[in-house]
Amino acid sequence: MTGLLGRLADYRDFLAAEPVRVAAAMRLPLIGLIATLVWIWEVDHWLPGLYVVILGSYAVAASVWLVAVLRSPVPRWAGWVSTGVDLTVIVSLCMVSGGATAALLPVFFLLPISVAFQDRPALTALIGGVTAFGYLAVWIFYSKRDDRMGLPNMVYTHFGFMVWLAVATTALCFVLARRAERLRALQQMRLQLVSEAMQSDEQRNREVAEHLHDGPLQTLLAARLELDEARERNPDPALDMVYAALQETATGLRSTVTQLHPQVLAQLGLTAGVRELLRQFQTRYDIEVIAELEEVGKPASQSLMYRAVRELLTNVGKHAGASRVRVDLRRLGDRVVLTLGDDGCGFDPAIVGKSLAEGHIGLGSLLARFDAMGGSMRISTDVGYGTQVTVTSPPESDD
Repeated sequence: MTGLLGRLADYRDFLAAEPVRVAAAMRLPLIGLIATLVWIWEVDHWLPGLYVVILGSYAVAASVWLVAVLRSPVPRWAGWVSTGVDLTVIVSLCMVSGGATAALLPVFFLLPISVAFQDRPALTALIGGVTAFGYLAVWIFYSKRDDRMGLPNMVYTHFGFMVWLAVATTALCFVLARRAERLRALQQMRLQLVSEAMQSDEQRNREVAEHLHDGPLQTLLAARLELDEARERNPDPALDMVYAALQETATGLRSTVTQLHPQVLAQLGLTAGVRELLRQFQTRYDIEVIAELEEVGKPASQSLMYRAVRELLTNVGKHAGASRVRVDLRRLGDRVVLTLGDDGCGFDPAIVGKSLAEGHIGLGSLLARFDAMGGSMRISTDVGYGTQVTVTSPPESDD
């Protein structure tokens, strides 16, 4: 359950980061709008030098911020800090721009809307209210500073509209936040159901494997031993044929037991399991294997990762027509990343989704499971250019 909560935390972080990135992308066009409005507006008096410095610094900081949030994880404080900077800069520009206050009016209306993307009603209400009163304060400042300007009645109308906009965006944000909470609840239920289904699947496979190993396989091995003794006492070609059939059946049954519940995973971990799969692969196919396997221990998702490697190697052996396959296994933070590439014929990635829709599992089933559990499987391929698959495990819990 701790692992499930960890995946939900990652999902919440993603939801929190998305609006910050959207706002960062919208900020540069907003700065361009500010520069254009003040340039085309007839301004009687302002402080052009200070205005250019503030707007230029704002543009540089916005560009750096956009690159930072697109390339790196977004901290939790990013949303309200960036919005606070927006509001401070806009009010500062109004203070130094003189008669350009009216030209910056659209910017005041846009600020509460940009905050509403964050799905935080309290912050939206706060910024909306501060924006409305900030606009009013700017006009009061100019009315006291310049008796000719006065305080037009339209200012109160604009102030009323801004208060209404703050209430409207807060209500909209509240609705969006409730919907996001329902989506998170559905995501939690989905993850829990998938996790329980996989655990049930693993338990069933373990029980079937133990039954086959302790029952039919042991009986078969005992029969083979008795037959071997009989062959020594009475050599007979017919007994040799029966013995070969028993030997082949025992080998196939042992392979089935291993596929249902690989003991190497439980005993030695994922790295040893992948190494064993590669050994088996090399005995079946005349394909060169280049492997760099880092010791990753026994991650909670090792059974799923093991299935992915087995399925991918099977596809390479049967369909790729490759002469070389490269496998890399490593740990990155709380995730395990496996990369498997071949120099084969490649395929159309659309086939995966089509096959899943038609009821053929395999890669499509793995894609769905990794997606549901918070991991990923990215396929890079094209007909005639080989295939590379990058499998990333769900995040590990802090157990």
